[in-house]
Amino acid sequence: MAYSVNKTEAEWREQLGDDQYAVLRTAATERPWTGELLDEKRDGFYHCGGCGAELFRSGTKFESGCGWPSFYESVRPEAVKLIEDHTLGMERTEVRCAACGSHLGHVFPDGFGTPTGDRYCMNSLALTFTPDES
Repeated sequence: MAYSVNKTEAEWREQLGDDQYAVLRTAATERPWTGELLDEKRDGFYHCGGCGAELFRSGTKFESGCGWPSFYESVRPEAVKLIEDHTLGMERTEVRCAACGSHLGHVFPDGFGTPTGDRYCMNSLALTFTPDES
């Protein structure tokens, strides 16, 4: 896939720490209940930890009880790419940043009670947060 942000793996490694590199570039998953953005409650925007692209609004974040930050939709449908994921013997849908291709997490159709019914289950290490300036 072609992305608007392209870097060599060496450049990604230099930019990202080991843990962030593992999640964003090799599709690792951080341990549940450990991410610093899990309990973030302020208004603002969540961005890709790799390239800074805007991905989610705080108003779409909800408490799913899964141990990772969860959102019911992205800021724009074209902000993320959804890819079939058949690793680990499961059928899942991987979520990647549409700008740089970094792995963010997975989306599941179990966002019960949300407007979309979806749960974008994201790694905190894959995101940065910018609070509103109000």
